[in-house]
Parts: sequence; C-alpha cells; structure tokens
Amino acid sequence: MQKIKSLMTRQGLRSPQESVNDLSPIESFRIPTKEELREAHEEPADPQAQQEIINSIEEVYFSNDSFDIVKYELERLPPVLSLQELEEYRDKLKQQQAAVSKKVADLILEKQPAYVEELERVTSLQSGLQLAAVICTNGRRHLNIAKEGFTQTSLGLLANQRKRQLLIGLLKSLRTIKTLQRTDVRLSEMLEEEDYPGAIQLCLECQKAASTFKHYSCISELNSKLQDTLEQIEEQLDVALSKICKNFDINHYTKVQQAYRLLGKTQTAMDQLHMHFTQAIHNTVFQVVLGYVELCAGNTDTKFQKLQYKDLCTHITSDSYIPCLADLCKALWEVMLSYYRTMQWHENHDQDEAAVVSSDSNNVVGTEENSFDRNYVKKKLEHGLSRIWQDVQLKVKTYLLGTDLSNFKYDDFIFVLDVISRLMQVGEEFCGSKSEVLQESIRRQSVNYFKTYHRTRLEELRMFLENETWELCPVKSSFSILQLHEFKFMEQSRSPSVSPSKQPASAVSSTVTLFEQYCNGGNPFEIQADSKDDETEDVLASNGYESDEQEKSAYQEYDSDSDVPEELKRDYVDEQTGDAPIKSVSRETLKSRKRSDYNLNKVNAPILTNTTLNVIRLVG
Repeated sequence: MQKIKSLMTRQGLRSPQESVNDLSPIESFRIPTKEELREAHEEPADPQAQQEIINSIEEVYFSNDSFDIVKYELERLPPVLSLQELEEYRDKLKQQQAAVSKKVADLILEKQPAYVEELERVTSLQSGLQLAAVICTNGRRHLNIAKEGFTQTSLGLLANQRKRQLLIGLLKSLRTIKTLQRTDVRLSEMLEEEDYPGAIQLCLECQKAASTFKHYSCISELNSKLQDTLEQIEEQLDVALSKICKNFDINHYTKVQQAYRLLGKTQTAMDQLHMHFTQAIHNTVFQVVLGYVELCAGNTDTKFQKLQYKDLCTHITSDSYIPCLADLCKALWEVMLSYYRTMQWHENHDQDEAAVVSSDSNNVVGTEENSFDRNYVKKKLEHGLSRIWQDVQLKVKTYLLGTDLSNFKYDDFIFVLDVISRLMQVGEEFCGSKSEVLQESIRRQSVNYFKTYHRTRLEELRMFLENETWELCPVKSSFSILQLHEFKFMEQSRSPSVSPSKQPASAVSSTVTLFEQYCNGGNPFEIQADSKDDETEDVLASNGYESDEQEKSAYQEYDSDSDVPEELKRDYVDEQTGDAPIKSVSRETLKSRKRSDYNLNKVNAPILTNTTLNVIRLVG
C-alpha cells in the first residue's frame, strides 16, 4: 500500500487505470496486469481460500521496498534442479501473486470513493490559498498607500514625545539609584546605634527597589552589596542575641526580636538563643574557675586555659573552694535569671499580640503564621528549661566532685550544703526539677566527709575519755543543749538571713519565689555568703567556753579570789539580770553574791563533765 501511495504521488492526480499503466517493470511485478485481473475476476472468489494463500506468503516479501525478490528466489534454488519441482513452485508463486493482485484490486475499488472525495478537498484548498494570496497582495498595497499618506513630521513628533517620556522615567530611576548608593552610610549609623529593626527595614526596602531596577548594570553590584550588608546585620544580631544570656535588657531584646521577625527567622532566633545559653553556661563556669585557679597559682602561666573544665576543677585549693563555689552559683544564677526574664518577655508579648489579634481579625493568614511561631517559641522555651538546668547541674556536679571535702571545717562544709540547697531550690523554682544530679553528688561528698569526720571525732573522744578527771563541769543553772552552737538549728526564732535549709517550711511557702524576689536586682547567693559570716560571729559569741570559764571562776572565788584576773573581775556580768556591776558595790558584797549564786546553782545545775559536753556537741 505504501508503494501504491508513493506512485500516486509521483504520477499526480490521475485515475487509477492511468497510474497503473505508468509503473516501471519491477513495480509491475507487484501490480497485476489486465489479463491477470480478468483471470482473477473469472475465477470463483473464495475469500477464505484467498486469505489462506496470502497468509502462506513468506514474511520476507513484506519486509521493505528495497527487497530483491529475484535474488532471493535464485538463492533458494537447490543445487540439483528438477523441472517438475520448479514448475510446481512457480505455480505456487503464481497463485500467491494472483491472490495478492486480486486483494489489491479489491482494495483499490473499495477506496475509490474516498480517493475522489479527498481529491475534491485538495482542489478546494488550492482555491483558498490562491484567494489568500490575493488578499495579502491587496493588504500590502494599502499599507504602502497609508505610509505615503502620513508625513515624517507627524511620526517624528510622536517619536520625540515617546523619547521624552522614557527620559523622564530614566531620570526618576537615576535619582532612586543615587539614593540607594547612599544607604550604606545610613545603615552603618543605624547598626552603631543598635537600631536593628530600622536597619533591616531599610535594607529590605532597598533590596525591593533594587529588584525593580535590576535591568541596570550598576544595580547588580548594589544588590550584592545589600545582600552582604544584610548578612552582616544577621551576624551582629546573633552577637546581640548572645548578650541576652548574661544580662537581660528588655529594650535590647525587644529590638532583637523585632529584627528577627522582619527577617522571618523567629524560630531560627529561638534555636540560636538556646545554643547561646548553653555556650554561656560553659564559658561562665570555665572563666570563674579559671580565675580562681590562676589566682591561687600566682603566675601568669597559660597552661590552665588549655585544660578541660573537669581537670581545671581539680586545681581549686581548699581556701578558694567556697568563694569560687559562691561566685560560680552567682554567675549561673545570672544566666538562669536571664532565661526566666526571657520567658516572661515572651509571655507578656504573646498576651499583647493576642489582644491585638482579637480586635483585628482581617489578616487570617498572617494571624495563623504568628500563632504558629508563638506556639513554637513557647514549646521551645519550656523544653529549654530542663536542658538549661541539666547543664547547670552537670557543671556544679563536676565542681563539687573535683575536690575532696573530707578535710574541710565543719562550718565550711555546712556552708557548702547550704549553697547547694539554695541552688536546688532555684532549680525547683526554675523548672520543677528535683535536682537528682546535685543530690547524688552532694550525697557522695557528705558520706565521704562524715566518714572522715566520724573517725576524727572518735579519736578526739577517746582522748577526752583517757584524760577525763570526772570532775563536775560548772554550767549555768539555765543550761540547755539549745544554747550550744551545734543545736542552734533547733531554735524557733530564726534570723531573716538564714539559709533556706534552716528556715521553717511555713516561712518558705509564704514568701515569693527567688526569681520574683531578685528579678530586678540582687543575688540569692550573696545573702548566702553573708549568712556564713553571721553564723561565724554567732558561734564565737555563743560558744560557751568563755562564759563557762568566767562562771567557773565566779564559783571558785569563794575559796580563792587571788587567782582571778583583774579583767574577769571587771568584766563580770550578772547571770540573772545581764547588767554590769555597779562600781560602788564593795568586794565583800560581790563575794557573798557569788557564794549564794554558786550554792543555788550547785543544787539546780545539771551534772556534766567535759566529756559529756563533747558527746552532746558531737550528737548535735
């Protein structure tokens, strides 16, 4: 069929009979002659038999147009030729050719009406193209007439007016570009003033204007410069954000948050803030401990700066341990207070934004986005509480376990316990944590301390027992174990400056939290340090040794008054009234008063020895 179509195309639009007569000798091999057509029509038509003959034709005959049939058949001849076999094979080929010829003839007759119809369509299309050519020719002629009818002056005026408008627009663009070129100076001034929101707003507006004039070659350089400036602003913003961790300032933090909101990086800012808080905790404790280590070392050797924090804590001496611990807690308190005030700022800011949104609900998309950012920030801050406190615990734990406290004085060890107790109270108010890490570390130090303390005191008690004379130890008639320094904690009246571990539970519950109390200034660990000094003074004042010696001298003066120093005679204070003696009282009156007091106290005073007092103190 492809061959027939190609022949029809080459011969032009002619009848099928004419086209058949013009075929080449090779092509006529495939097209049946008139006699063959006649023989085919004369033979009885059996469609099924004809189709079987066509199906028996080998596939190679239908491969392509360049197939050489003669060569193929000659190559297939057997070496020994048989005339009978050749005639049979020739008859078979003739039958196949006749079947194909009849099939082709039938198809030609079947497609004859479609061929005539398509020929008519081609003729109609040719007529339409000729008409279109005439219309185009007339149009071009009319255009030439219109061109000649308009004068060059009129077209020149229109061209000049258009050029004028373009130049006016160009002048405006150049003025804008000039303004953009000068913005870098203003941006630098705003960054020096820490006006980050204004600088970002100006930079974004300049970028928007630069994108409008990006077709100018000078703007491409300006656009890259503005992008570098914006990146520089983000770097300075990150530095400004890190300053919040140690010293929170509301105005400063408000500017930083507004700047990040303009950049659309509120969530990124919160991630960076938590990273800065973690870094601030590490740097703070390292610098505090490093300062004390270098101070105790007494040289400017820089080898300590290369040590790890855990190794650095082992170089703290016993004398600097408590001051360093207090400063360490003060510094960590400042970091946690900054985090607490950051959360307060976001809570207040969210309330203000919620009030604004409730009054204006037009921008639904912006409201949903802001609500998503607020929820993200809130969850991030709440999750960060435990992370910050965990970092604080680990740093303090490393410091606590870095030094052996077993050789500390009793009061110093109690002060360490008070500081850690106050720190655990801070942790509970900070994130509700029970501070298991701190409890475990202070428990280990306490067990180690009291093992050593118990062994030392047993040796001391053994010495007391070996040297005890079992004589009556003169004490006041009103003596009570609560008067001993070791039992001061059992007294009901407490000083306001006493550490929280020594305050009654009702007093603690009725007061405000430490973060509310010291939100605007002060440090709870400064009071802790002051209370240590106060307790030291109370110990010296109420220890009992000096007053006991004076009282013993007073009791024994009825036998021998010559052994009493003049200072004790002058400094004698009445035990019942607490008043100093009147100078006009005679020596005999003083002696008789002492004898009567001694006789009275001898009856009412408890029976004690030095070893007994020592055991009572050890129990305390």
